Order: sequence, then structure tokens, then C-alpha cells
Amino acid sequence: MFVDQVNISLKAGKGGDGMVAFRREKFVPNGGPAGGDGGRGANIIFQVDTGMSTLMDFKYKKIFKADNGINGGIKRMTGAGASDLIIEVPEGTTIINDDTDQPIADLTNKNSEFVVAKGGRGGRGNIHFASAKNPAPEIAEKGEPGEEINIRLELRLLADVGLVGFPSVGKSTLLKAITNSKPKVAEYHFTTLIPNLGIVKTDYNNDFVIADLPGLIEGASNGVGLGIQFLRHVERTRVILHLIDMSDTEGRNQYDDYQKINEELKNYDEEILKRPQIIVASKMDMPGSEDNLELFKQQLKENNDKLAEKIIPISSVTHSGLKELVQETSNLLENTPKFPIMENEIDQDVIYEDNDEKPFEITRDMDGDWLLTGNKIEKLFKMTDTDHEQSMLRFSRQLKGMGVDQALREAGAKDGDLVNILDFSFNYVE
Repeated sequence: MFVDQVNISLKAGKGGDGMVAFRREKFVPNGGPAGGDGGRGANIIFQVDTGMSTLMDFKYKKIFKADNGINGGIKRMTGAGASDLIIEVPEGTTIINDDTDQPIADLTNKNSEFVVAKGGRGGRGNIHFASAKNPAPEIAEKGEPGEEINIRLELRLLADVGLVGFPSVGKSTLLKAITNSKPKVAEYHFTTLIPNLGIVKTDYNNDFVIADLPGLIEGASNGVGLGIQFLRHVERTRVILHLIDMSDTEGRNQYDDYQKINEELKNYDEEILKRPQIIVASKMDMPGSEDNLELFKQQLKENNDKLAEKIIPISSVTHSGLKELVQETSNLLENTPKFPIMENEIDQDVIYEDNDEKPFEITRDMDGDWLLTGNKIEKLFKMTDTDHEQSMLRFSRQLKGMGVDQALREAGAKDGDLVNILDFSFNYVE
């Protein structure tokens, strides 16, 4: 089964908790704090596997969780960091934030890899909180939560040339004739249910990859037929071979077919029509093909179509015109750069860091209790060791430093009101 789009959820590893511990050896007076730091949580890294050609591996596994770091130990021992979770994907995979629809990374090289979800840092042990005022602190941090994100993987074939056209215009037959590929060929529509790739060997050592895409039909860009499933694979191609069936076997209007396919490409992405396009008049061995080709050329000229002079007639059965088609395609490729498919490609390892995000928000629930929400304040709470009073006092000071006390007062909080943050509740005190 060919799978080229999946939605999955990622959760990077949480950092290990810091330790509250003290040296208590008989012959070590004033031993002091000795709690170690927690280890780093595992990142989730996407890496290209050149042996993969589909996203089938993600069809049934939708959630990926990385390992947490190990907690810190006594005698200042730091917990071990977790090994990163490596997820392999095919070349040509685009990673998109499914919640914001923003691209994260485009993995198009065999050595490409990208950190999509970053593991949390380990919490600090109580050795870091000793001071002259508090030489024996019972304060330690819990590990930082790992990043969580919902993503969409989209596979776009790494082909230099794309074959487009209505069903049964001869795309699979052409691919079979000029490459070693063996696509399914039959006398009925939608024979090709998945994209097929082939390598065209030339005499000048400038071989290229060509993709036979399942037949488009009118309305494909709006979800009709099979075309919408595979239109994205045209995005990476640098040259488009637009096949038009010149025979009378289907009883079609060649010029109408040409316009309809271009309209579907335009509706999907206007940038696609900026790629060089060669019109390939197929099935020229069939009766009536010559007359239909002349009429088609005349209609192109009447509508001032610049491609009227660049039509290459072929027959994949008799192999006439194939050498010229391969040569012309190769020449176009030499002078055509790659087209970017991501306007805002991200280079850094950290995917999201919104510096303008509010540190907290205050709302009220149906019972009139106050709710504190926000990524920054929730992360701060998750890293607070609620089992130790000194840690909770430190958390209280941090809230005050963030302006939470003032904000609650301005929002109308009264002495004794209940304030909730995640699953923790405390009373507001003036």
C-alpha cells in the first residue's frame, strides 16, 4: 500500500528530577547538600532512510513517546540522559505542524535529520540552591517536560520529471518504454493507483528520475477522483510532460483535455504552471491521430499558447519520437533549477519558541474559582517539587516575580479565593 500522508503525535522525553539529599557520613562534618541533577530527556529526531518509499510504517502507529531522563542521585550523582528516539522517513518527506499548518522541515537529502521535539532538561539537585542564608536547602527541581506536538507527514516524490494527463493517455506505457520500470498497463481507466518512478538513462550521463502520476480528471483539485491524492507529487518536479491522447478511441476533445488538466494544476498551486512544460502528443500510431494533432496545434495558436511550437509527437508502441522527447527533456532539466515547496523553511533544531507568548492567563471557571494557564507558568509548576515546603515557597516567589499576585488582585481576587493551576489548588492571600 502506498501511503503518502499521515498524522501523528509526538512527546519528547521529560528530564529526570533533581534530588534532595545530604552527606551524612560519620567523619564528614557539615556535609551539606549532595543531591544530583536529573538527566536530559530524549529528543525525537526524524532521519531519512533511503530504503523507504512510503509512509506505511505510520499507518497504524500514531503516537511516539521518547524516554525520560533518569533522576539525580545521592552524592551529587547526575542521572543518565535518555537516548534520542530516531524516527526514519523516506526522502522527500515534509514535516508540518498539524495545529498551525506551518512547515517545520523538508527532508530531501539522504543524510538529512531534524530534531522535531526537544527533550526536557534535567532538574537541578539541591546542591544548586545552597546559600549563606540557607546552607541546607530542601529544594530541587523536577525535570523539564519534553515538547509535545501534533505533526503531519507529507511525502512528495523526488522526481525530476512528472507525467500528467487524463487517465489512459499512455503515461504508464511511456514510462515503461523509456525506463526499466514495470508499471501496470491495461485498457481501462485508473490502471495506475499509485505513483510509479523510473530512471531515464541518457547518452550524456545526465540521467533523470521520472514519475508517472495517477490520472487526473476534472475537479481533481477539489477532491474528485484519484488526482488530489497525488497532485502534491508534482510539486518537486522541475519539468512537466503533459500527455494528450491524439487517437479517436476515447472520443475526447484534445484541446479541452489540455485546458482542464492545466486548470487543475493551477487550482492546486499556481506555481506549478511556472515549471517548463512539454506537450507530448501520444498514440500517434493510431488512426486519426495526425488530423487531431493538426487541429490541436491550430487551436493552441489561435489562443496564443507558447507551447504550440514545442509539441513532441510520440508512439510508445513503435518508439517513434521517444529519443527526441528524452533529449528535449534532458536539455530543459539542465537549465531548470529546483523549485522550493516551502516558503518558510526552518533551519534550527528547536521548532517553536514564541517569545511573544504571554507567561500566563487568568480566567474563572463555572464555580467562580480562578484558573492560571499558559505554557510558561505550567512548565514552572511541573518543575516544582511539591513534596518539599521550601520548593513550594520558591514557587510562590516565582509567581510573585512573574506578576501573578498583582494580576489576580487587579482581576478582582479576594482573600481566600481558590486558585487552580493544572491539578493543583491553593488559596489566594492578600
